[in-house]
Amino acid sequence: MIELKDIEKTYGSGPEAYTALKGISFSVDEGEFVAIMGPSGSGKSTLMHIVGCLDTPTSGTYVLDGRDVSTMTDDELAEIRKDKIGFVFQAFNLLPRTTVLRNVVLPLVYADVEPHEREKRATAALLAAGLPEDHFGHLSNQLSGGQIQRVAIARALVNDPALILADEPTGNLDSKTSLVVLGTLQTLNRTHGRTIVLITHEPDIALHAGRIIRLKDGRIISDEKNPAPRDATRETALYDDATV
Repeated sequence: MIELKDIEKTYGSGPEAYTALKGISFSVDEGEFVAIMGPSGSGKSTLMHIVGCLDTPTSGTYVLDGRDVSTMTDDELAEIRKDKIGFVFQAFNLLPRTTVLRNVVLPLVYADVEPHEREKRATAALLAAGLPEDHFGHLSNQLSGGQIQRVAIARALVNDPALILADEPTGNLDSKTSLVVLGTLQTLNRTHGRTIVLITHEPDIALHAGRIIRLKDGRIISDEKNPAPRDATRETALYDDATV
């Protein structure tokens, strides 16, 4: 699904040049749930931009779903983002006075999907993201933080992308709501086989993934399977029991 080889990213030139990524190499198989973790300044945001086709590397190659995207033009990258990647951000980026269903339909409008197909696909994505159907007509500013993030996840799913890229998706949420969102991502991975790359600086969040890549100073310092990922759904139930 993803293969990065010897990725470097340098900003500026001459004495002022700063290299944010230094020879990054790893691959992600279809159906994996991978967390990329590191502190501020580790290079994870730069790596996220490259993995998400929001930027290109200074050197090295990046193959996404069989296509080398490392030297593509901005227009070509925009097409790849539209067709291959579903983004879930820390900021939800929903239209506040627009219904839940309409927020999820909008990417299909931009993708020129036939009108009769749009609502069908948006409904399927919302149900896959775990949002109750009686919420579809709500305005996004009438929902809780966890519900809003589920809508954002549905919006990421609606074009059937090869990859879901979640950039600090729990950063604006409390502990319990974070578990609800992580449980949604785990269900999409385990039940629907979705490939997920999660960017985070929080160890507790990364432990819900099946594999953890750790960055420091622009380099990978470890890349390890997580044999026993934490189960967010079970943790949510325990959280509820503890607060009764």
